[in-house]
Amino acid sequence: MISKLIFQFLAKLNKIILPSFTKKHLDLKRASKLSTRTYVFDKAELLSKSGVLRVLDEAKIDLVVLAGFLWKFPTILLDKYVNKVINIHPALLPKYGGKGMYGEFVHKAVVRNKETETGITIHFVNPNYDEGAIIFQAKCSIAADDDPVDVANKVHGLEMKYFPLLIKKILAVSYTHLTLPTILLV
Repeated sequence: MISKLIFQFLAKLNKIILPSFTKKHLDLKRASKLSTRTYVFDKAELLSKSGVLRVLDEAKIDLVVLAGFLWKFPTILLDKYVNKVINIHPALLPKYGGKGMYGEFVHKAVVRNKETETGITIHFVNPNYDEGAIIFQAKCSIAADDDPVDVANKVHGLEMKYFPLLIKKILAVSYTHLTLPTILLV
């Protein structure tokens, strides 16, 4: 689920297509309130040239932002959108990355291993889970008595502070500003 704050920030940028793999996705309700175009798809459509790729091509997407997207991102899309797919991860990669390392699983592992700091990583997406080039990292300290919920709250604060800023910065560097960018938020 995409934070309401991040979603509202991105909605201001212009056209966003919010794909979802379930019609019950909370972000679809948020999108509806902000008159954002949505597209519900299944895994077959994600992997097909006539599915998600066609929709993105028609919308002339400038940036693909993954936030809470757990499927492996297909090479058919990565090949088309080279260095235009970014993800946010709730840990300081390369630690605590890879398949199955998301959300509470990351925070539990961080606490179990008695880490003294954690944070977020914003990175380009490549064909491997959490191995794309790192764009940005932010850290927070972990107290000895922090539990996974405490860690999650600290990490969430970093996500809210930095993710919108980095998206805006990436678009400013790579976009001509002739029109507002189009973003795919997954």
